[in-house]
Amino acid sequence: MREEMAQREAAELLRGHRKPRTPHGWGLLVALWLLAFYEPVVTEGHLRRKNLEFLFIRFSAWEFAGCDKLWAGLVTTLCHHVRQHFGALPLSVFHVMGSRPRFASGFSQREWLLKKGACLRLWGLLLVLGVGVALLLVALLVPGIKDHHALKVVGSAAASLSGSSLVLGALSILKNFLVSEKKKIERLTNSERFAGQLGFMSKIREEVEVLVDYLAFMEVFERRRLRVVLEITGLDLCYPEKVAGVFNAMATLLSDADAPFIFLLAVDPSVIVPCLEQTGCMKGLADNGYLYLNRAVSLPFSIPEMGARSRLRSVEAAIRTREDLMYRVIAGNAAKTRGGRRPDAAAAGWREADSEAVAWIHEAFRCLHDASDVLSGYLPDNGANVRRIVNTIPVTLRLLLHRSGTAGILSPRAAAAWVVLADRWPCRLSWALQCLEDSGQGVPAADPRGESLWEVFRRHSGELSALRQPLGKVLSLDGDPELFQRFLARDFPFSAAEARELLGVTVNLDHSIRRHMGLLRGLERI
Repeated sequence: MREEMAQREAAELLRGHRKPRTPHGWGLLVALWLLAFYEPVVTEGHLRRKNLEFLFIRFSAWEFAGCDKLWAGLVTTLCHHVRQHFGALPLSVFHVMGSRPRFASGFSQREWLLKKGACLRLWGLLLVLGVGVALLLVALLVPGIKDHHALKVVGSAAASLSGSSLVLGALSILKNFLVSEKKKIERLTNSERFAGQLGFMSKIREEVEVLVDYLAFMEVFERRRLRVVLEITGLDLCYPEKVAGVFNAMATLLSDADAPFIFLLAVDPSVIVPCLEQTGCMKGLADNGYLYLNRAVSLPFSIPEMGARSRLRSVEAAIRTREDLMYRVIAGNAAKTRGGRRPDAAAAGWREADSEAVAWIHEAFRCLHDASDVLSGYLPDNGANVRRIVNTIPVTLRLLLHRSGTAGILSPRAAAAWVVLADRWPCRLSWALQCLEDSGQGVPAADPRGESLWEVFRRHSGELSALRQPLGKVLSLDGDPELFQRFLARDFPFSAAEARELLGVTVNLDHSIRRHMGLLRGLERI
């Protein structure tokens, strides 16, 4: 969208159109002058303008999840960012003296018309103020007229009435300058007496209408189209009634056909749809949340499956956040080269063990980021899951080195693969580990590796299928079952002994799932 904005701006300048302006610096004085004495007009030339500016506003619903009215947080965020973008003074003057642009009659290209009524009223007040002050000065200073009380009364009355009108206008501007729209809405939402009235939403709507009119005014002033883009994220983490409130706020803001708002709603439908179906907004839609989403969203866009290069870029971005690894390497090198007293044996041993752990962690990350390694193909598409895997691998490797040392039977690549396995298929892995624990299987002497974990899972897969209903929610956490089979049966055939060793250092697998499976297996045998 930013690239599109820059391209359109350059194209408009090449066509010979006037350069856009902003309400900052000298432009602020021009904007205040136009706000006070001129009325904007939407001409045919303005409608033909192709250049536009996007005002991006990010709204994280999770930040306002504790509020009683989440939708009010959306409106206050909108008001706050618009005020911050254009400045508080122009918006304050618009509240008192501004007007919404009107459409031109015919093909007139005049974008600004003088407010004759406002100018006459202002000049009239200034004239009355001047006459009143003059009469008052004459009555007070001229020796022969000092005793005429009527002249003093007329002069003071004229001066006070005209002056008070001007002072009231200035005070109104000052009030709107000090009390922002955000504070007004927060004051309304905090008032229990007012929140229970039917006119509550109408007051919020009035504030939004003023904001829309102001944006229309700034379009004519800046000589370009304006669009406010609200990025709504974190809605998946909120309560159902909060989710419905945000959708209601979106409908309120978009109820005007000319509203310059674009909503980018980043959600997981599998989470949002049940939330909507639990609220009362589904009445009349057969309690179908998907139908509600289809009517609320005008341009659906489902993120395609992540490609190999995109997946590797996601891993690289997540690895870069592990600054602690690089810091330890740099600090260790500095300690080796720095002179001074000789370190004791304990400190030297700790640094040696830590350097070994860092080497293992870097090797594991190299396998994740290597496109030729089959492990990179099993990484999830979700960036949050990738970051979780990257954060878990160092912990797992340090625990593994602490328990077994470098002489263990597992490599950094195998440990990284185990972390990926636990993240992608937590239910199936938990089932295989529980069956392995229940069987109490030992390692046969003929095969030092013992039975593979895939053989254990395949032997008890029928029992897992029978428990599909009580384990339905846990099974929904797993990825593709065919990938799980290929992972364990061909690419990473972990043995039972390796699984037992890795179970003690597995931190990204919810062990309550395994306990629940053990309870279900025990109940089935009774």
